[in-house]
Amino acid sequence: MQAILDSALDQLSTVGWNGLTMEGVAAGARTGKAAVYRRWPSKADLVAAVLEAGMPPLGEIPDQGSIREDLALLCRRMRDAMHSRSGTALRSLLHECDSVSAQRFHELIRTVVTEPSTRHVRDLVGRGIVRGDVRPDATGDYVVDVIPAMMMYRSKVCGSEWTDLDIAEMLDQVLVPLLKA
Repeated sequence: MQAILDSALDQLSTVGWNGLTMEGVAAGARTGKAAVYRRWPSKADLVAAVLEAGMPPLGEIPDQGSIREDLALLCRRMRDAMHSRSGTALRSLLHECDSVSAQRFHELIRTVVTEPSTRHVRDLVGRGIVRGDVRPDATGDYVVDVIPAMMMYRSKVCGSEWTDLDIAEMLDQVLVPLLKA
C-alpha cells in the first residue's frame, strides 16, 4: 500500500493532477492497476489518501514566552508543512483542478490543514490571555482565521514563499496589534 501512495505522490509532484493516471501509479508501485482500484476506486480517492497520509503534523507548540514568539513558531511549522512534498502537491493540485474536481478536496483541506492550524492559533491565543499579553476578547473565529487565511492567500495567490521576515512582518503588522492586551 505504501508503495502505491509513494508512487501517487511522485506522480503528483512530477506530472500533476491532470497527468496522474492510475496506470502510471501502478507502474511506479510495481503492481497491477487492479490492486490500485481495489483500494481506491477513483483518482480523487487515491490523491486524497496520499495527501491525508503525507501532510506533516504541526505538533505541539511549546511556550516561547510571548504570543508573538508562540505564533512565529507555529507559522514556521505551517510554512514547512505547506512546502513539504505533500503540501506542495496539495497546492499544485488546487491550482490545477477545475472547480468540480477541487470540490472533492475541500473537506480534506479543512480537516488536514485549516482545522489543525486554527486550533493551534486558538490554543496559543488562550495561552496569551492567561499570560496577559493578549486581550481577553480576542477569541473570535475571524481572529484565529487570520494566520491560515493570510498564509494560504499569499502562498496561493501571490506566490509568497513565507520567509522568516514575511512571517515576522505579518505578525508585527497584523496579528500582534490585533491581539494586543
